[in-house]
Amino acid sequence: MNGFDLRHSGLSGAVAGAHRAIGFRPRLWPTVFALPVLVLLLALGVWQVQRLHWKEGLIAERQAATSAAPVPVPASLDRPRSDMEFRHVFARGVFLNDKEIYVYAAPRAGEIGFDVLTPLVQKDGQIVFVNRGFVPVGLRDPEKRAAGEIAGPVRVAGLLRLPPAGKPNWFVPANDPRHNRWFWIDLANMAAADGLSRVAPFYVDADATPNPGGWPEGGLTRVHLPNNHLQYALTWFSLAVALLVIYVLYHRKPGAR
Repeated sequence: MNGFDLRHSGLSGAVAGAHRAIGFRPRLWPTVFALPVLVLLLALGVWQVQRLHWKEGLIAERQAATSAAPVPVPASLDRPRSDMEFRHVFARGVFLNDKEIYVYAAPRAGEIGFDVLTPLVQKDGQIVFVNRGFVPVGLRDPEKRAAGEIAGPVRVAGLLRLPPAGKPNWFVPANDPRHNRWFWIDLANMAAADGLSRVAPFYVDADATPNPGGWPEGGLTRVHLPNNHLQYALTWFSLAVALLVIYVLYHRKPGAR
């Protein structure tokens, strides 16, 4: 009986020692700090998963639009459906070269410049702005690229684009119509600045068909959409797991020592 008691007592001591070795005792202030951070990291991960699905749908829509057969530009002055954006379209008319609009463009190959938007008057009198493409700062003056100032009837092909509903974000400067300084496309105010009516609520990004003299340079529309949301989601979830592991290890109750 005594031997049994000793063995039983030894087993109980081992279990108690193991319990002490793996004990867990959360502390108030580390918990107060870690819990909201953990919730935030998980929420950011879920948000990026939602963004991933949204971006995949947007990419599929754009691929479907860019792969569709070319169609004439809409004849109506109503705003086209959103699924019309990035469709290949074509139009015929005459450029109003004396009413060019210059929109500051992102640097191309390290060179800053402008996108040249020119009104195109169609046979029915409707006007559609055509983004003919990029010119460097030194070629802003039409006289320096006179060969590209096409006179007479032309056929323009490119992608239908819808302008933003307003200023894209706080970092984009306001347009200055008086001095023909434009930082984002605002068709209504551009038409007013040029004294034009019957202007379409969309514009056309010209394709890469070379212009006489090489300028403006068309075909520079950025169609590809980056999709890094899966990486972002994995990053946030990994940080959440790392925080949880650190929290648990920090609160493990010391063993025999």
